Amino acid sequence: MQVNALTELKKDPKMVELLKYNSYWLKELNRDPTSIKRYKSDMKAKYHLRATDKISDAIDNIDIISNVLSALK
Repeated sequence: MQVNALTELKKDPKMVELLKYNSYWLKELNRDPTSIKRYKSDMKAKYHLRATDKISDAIDNIDIISNVLSALK
């Protein structure tokens, strides 16, 4: 694996953790180091780190709070 791909992996502990559970990415990253972008997007999708996931979680929290407040009335 190239040095730049290794440094990208070591920046985020979640990237290393995903690599432990999905070892097929090792083969992919060894063959094509430019696939680090696809690996990052896969990691963000699996750990719900995308902006859309965060917005959805915030909307869900607001909905729960409003339901609790309406039940207390």
